[in-house]
Amino acid sequence: MFKERISFKILVMQVLFTFVEALSIGAFLAVGIGGAVIVIGMPLLASFSQEHLIYPVLITVITRELGPLLTAFIVIARSGTAIATEIAGMVISHEIEAYISVGIDPIEHLGVPRFLGVTIAVFLLNIYFSIFGLVFSFIVSMFFNAMPPSIYFNNLLQVLTIPDILLTVVKSIAFGMIISTVALYHGFEVERASTEVPVAGLRAVGFSFGWCILADILLSAIYYVVA
Repeated sequence: MFKERISFKILVMQVLFTFVEALSIGAFLAVGIGGAVIVIGMPLLASFSQEHLIYPVLITVITRELGPLLTAFIVIARSGTAIATEIAGMVISHEIEAYISVGIDPIEHLGVPRFLGVTIAVFLLNIYFSIFGLVFSFIVSMFFNAMPPSIYFNNLLQVLTIPDILLTVVKSIAFGMIISTVALYHGFEVERASTEVPVAGLRAVGFSFGWCILADILLSAIYYVVA
C-alpha cells in the first residue's frame, strides 16, 4: 500500500510538471500559431474569394498537424530531459541498486508512473493547445472579418470530423508513450560515470525528436490514405 501511494504521488507530480507547468509556453505557442494562420491565411484566401477555406486550414494546422507535434516538442524539451537525467543520476548514485536490494522493482516504481504521467500530460496539453489556438484565432480574425462567435465556431465544428479528433488523440498518446519510453531507456542505460548523466539527457531529446517526427509522418500518412 505504501509503495502504491508513492507511485501514485510520482504520477501526480509528473502530470503537474509536464502538463500544468507547461501551460504558459503551450498557450504562447498556440497563440502564435493561431494568429499566424489568420494573419497569413485570411488575406491570401480573400484574394481568391475563398475565405471559407480558413476553417479547414485552422483544423489541419492547429488540431491535426502542428498541435500534437509542437506539444510533443515542449514535453521533450522539458520532461524528456528531466526524466532521463533524473533516472541517470539515480543509477550513478546507486539509488536504483538500493531499490532492488529491498525488493522494489525500479521499473514498476519509477518507470511506470512517469510513463503514464507523461502520456496523460501530452494528451491534455494537446487538447489545451488546440482549444487555445482556435479561440485566439477567432480574436485575430475579428480584425479581418468581424462576425459573431457562434458563427465562427459553428463553421469550425462543421469542418472538424471524427477522424480529425481521432488522429490528434492517437498522435498525442503515441508521442507521450515515445517520449517517456525513450527518456526512461536512456536514463536506465547509464553505467558508472557522472559524465553519462548529461549525455543521457541529450540522447533522450535527440531520439525523442526523431521518433516523434517519424510517428507523426506515419500516422498522417495512414490518415490521408484511409480518410
